[in-house]
Amino acid sequence: MDSFDQKIIAALRENARQSVSSIAEQVNLSRTAVSERIRRMEASGEILGYRVLTAAPEESGSLKAYFEVSHGGFECAPFVQEVMKFPEVQRCHGTSGEVDVLIYVEVPNMQRLHDLLAEIDALKPNGARIKTHMIMREWYR
Repeated sequence: MDSFDQKIIAALRENARQSVSSIAEQVNLSRTAVSERIRRMEASGEILGYRVLTAAPEESGSLKAYFEVSHGGFECAPFVQEVMKFPEVQRCHGTSGEVDVLIYVEVPNMQRLHDLLAEIDALKPNGARIKTHMIMREWYR
């Protein structure tokens, strides 16, 4: 990923609905070059998708949890790319130490949490372990 790709990502993070023309103007590239770069980053997994932000989770009554994935040696990126396809998965964090990936999810109810865990469990490589940590309380700055 070069500096132009990083600028395109920054522009998309600011507003993923803005036109390619607007992004091209911001990064000083042609529309064609920006479109090709976006397509390449989507195909390579650097851009995993786009999302719609809705009301705060506290207002929607969702349950929140982290899935802690420990594997001891498999490549995280392909696994994370598949996991990010679930709409309930809000973000994934690669970490150091005994835990390799933290997956933050928001689900409408306990049954969906159980089902999602089973679906993600089916994707994990042999030998990997998943623990669930429910969010009981949050503090904000």
